[in-house]
Amino acid sequence: MFQKIMELISLWILPVFIIFILTMGLCKKVPIYEVFTDGAKDGFKVAVNIIPYLVAIIVAISMLRASGVIEWIATAFSSVFAMFNVPADVTPIMIVRSLSGSAALGVFSDIANSLGPDNYATTLAAVMVGSSETTFYVLAVYFGAVGISKIRYALVVGLLADLIGIIAAVAVCNAMFA
Repeated sequence: MFQKIMELISLWILPVFIIFILTMGLCKKVPIYEVFTDGAKDGFKVAVNIIPYLVAIIVAISMLRASGVIEWIATAFSSVFAMFNVPADVTPIMIVRSLSGSAALGVFSDIANSLGPDNYATTLAAVMVGSSETTFYVLAVYFGAVGISKIRYALVVGLLADLIGIIAAVAVCNAMFA
């Protein structure tokens, strides 16, 4: 019963929300179409402005993967990670997650396909992906979109939050699944 209610809510929540917004706009006599097209123009301008930042992130991730740096780090720290029950297969998630969510999902997909959904490494990787943020992506895209260039403290706090997320993911997975 609960599942059917949730399916019904998930099916109707977006159309109801859109209709609500349109109704409120009509009640307040807002020129809905004009406001929508102005917003779309602004969104397009932001998208064009962030293209250089996106290209830089994509190039950096591609260079890290192609050069073998990620695999080298996984090998170099495998004995340290083994003490904390972190499989070497999960190391690329720790590195790539701060750079790009899509790259992290690609690495996670590789782990899940090669090891299977019930493997501890797959579970740990899934929790890590959900426990951290794409810090460099956020700094490059969102800060770049609004013209913020001094990102020093935001970078430190973002990377610290990513580290805490990884540590928490390892601790939780060790407690629940190991």
